[in-house]
Amino acid sequence: MTQTRPEALARLTPIRAFLAAFARRRAARTVDVPGGFAELNDDFAHSRVDNRLVVDGPVDPRALPGLAEEALGHLPHRLITVLHEETGVLGAPGLLAAGYTSATHLVMLHTGRVPEGGGAAPVGLDVLRAALVRRWRGFLPDADDETIRQLVERRRLRARGADTVHFVASRTPEGEAASWADLYLDPARGIAQIEDLLTAEEHLGAGHGNAVLAAALRLAADGGCGTRFLLADEDDWPRHWYGRRGFTAIGRVLEFERA
Repeated sequence: MTQTRPEALARLTPIRAFLAAFARRRAARTVDVPGGFAELNDDFAHSRVDNRLVVDGPVDPRALPGLAEEALGHLPHRLITVLHEETGVLGAPGLLAAGYTSATHLVMLHTGRVPEGGGAAPVGLDVLRAALVRRWRGFLPDADDETIRQLVERRRLRARGADTVHFVASRTPEGEAASWADLYLDPARGIAQIEDLLTAEEHLGAGHGNAVLAAALRLAADGGCGTRFLLADEDDWPRHWYGRRGFTAIGRVLEFERA
């Protein structure tokens, strides 16, 4: 379990609240359950992250499998996001026994210098659409057209998740999106999240990801957000890439999934 210093915990608590609030605002409908809620978007049923159980409050960890069945029983998948690390750790044995797999996401706080930005800027979804289709085709080569469509168009849901939402992209001279990320701003609470930073395979190594990250951090700082964070897979290489760019892990979010 992550041992956080008091000052880190003070930043982690509002971040957890932001993540829960974003999920509620993004949802077409929610169903409250003990310790959390189901975030549901029936028009995008193929998108698991948009149809999941979010645990953001106190609950008996042993109850998690049953709560997921209650809230997500109409879906072919189960996805549970546990925002409090202790609850996730205690609930893991029962969920794994019930056939779930687990993943751990680091909450990484930006503690470095804010770059000047430049080289990337907010764009509309129309600029990203073709690149997103190609990227998802690469990730899921066997997926049908409807699944790919939903995974691309679900980005529209994110526009309602926070007070200000930007799609930030670095583009080629021809105008093609080479790298992109979401940026969610809550200026009233001074919090910003960077999410889904991706680079098209044919543009890897050309600095586009750096440009997107720098622009997102500058937009967040200029928007009055002193707490800037992202989630990174604990077991994947990007966490180290972010670490070299001023991000520090201060906590964990646990996720459990069953197909």
